[in-house]
Amino acid sequence: MSPALTCIGNVNADLIIGPVMPWPQPGTEVLLDHQDLRFGGSAGNSALAAHGFGAEVRLIANRGSDILGQWLADAMPEHSAGWAVSARPTVISVGISHPDGERTFLTPAGHLADFCLKDVLAQLPAAARPGEVALLSGVFVTPALAPDYDGLIATLKHRSFRVALDTGWPDGGWTAATRARALPWVQACDIILFNEVELLGLMQMAAAAVERAGHSLMAMLGADAILVVKTGPAGAQGFTHSDHAVASAPTVAVIDTIGAGDVFNAAFLMALAAGRHLGSAVQEAVQVTSRIIASHPRRYQRISKAAE
Repeated sequence: MSPALTCIGNVNADLIIGPVMPWPQPGTEVLLDHQDLRFGGSAGNSALAAHGFGAEVRLIANRGSDILGQWLADAMPEHSAGWAVSARPTVISVGISHPDGERTFLTPAGHLADFCLKDVLAQLPAAARPGEVALLSGVFVTPALAPDYDGLIATLKHRSFRVALDTGWPDGGWTAATRARALPWVQACDIILFNEVELLGLMQMAAAAVERAGHSLMAMLGADAILVVKTGPAGAQGFTHSDHAVASAPTVAVIDTIGAGDVFNAAFLMALAAGRHLGSAVQEAVQVTSRIIASHPRRYQRISKAAE
């Protein structure tokens, strides 16, 4: 079995509908070709993918007390016994796909508003297993946990976890206050997983400046830090202080890209933990993710089969 991964963050139901283009006029009705209700959330998607790749996974989250919350718990019974139960409704995040492959998310607060540091610590082991990575995701949709992120990262480090971070997109965008709040988290972590829009927003750089933004952020990070930037249909780029890797994505018939970044995170972290060097791990994650977003229902192939 592959090295362990602990996913900490948002688990919710994902309702994927589309494609939609242009945006509908208020007061009208639009008939769509596709709908899919599935187990989701950034942490949930990464855990599901890593489990499919054969990794030993721990999923730390919460859920609502309603029937939809029970549905989420039943989907992963080996992980959900310790989840905190919120009195709020279980979140349904609506992912709207567009013909150009982009997507828009509409996410209410719901049970995620109650997920806090106490809930995480109640489920977190006293020490990591050898090689274990903790992946933090869904930061900005878990507002009760976000103020304690500095302490959470410090606790994970103290317990010998290697810490990976995917902030997601902040509600309201990358304002000066949000950037000042998030940069210490980024600097404290070992592995940073952004998409290009998030990176450019954090670094306040224009489109087409991904490589420059990546090198600029690396200059602020620790000696052993790894930065990965997911660039959608172009593939991904990886950065360390001594290496820069670029991986191109194959052309595939995309079904939907909802959760693609979360799948990439799991694939990259598992490849890295298996001993792949930066370029190989980025390329493998791109190949795995490309195959998965072209499958319906989604099929998570094991890492060992990704390069065949």
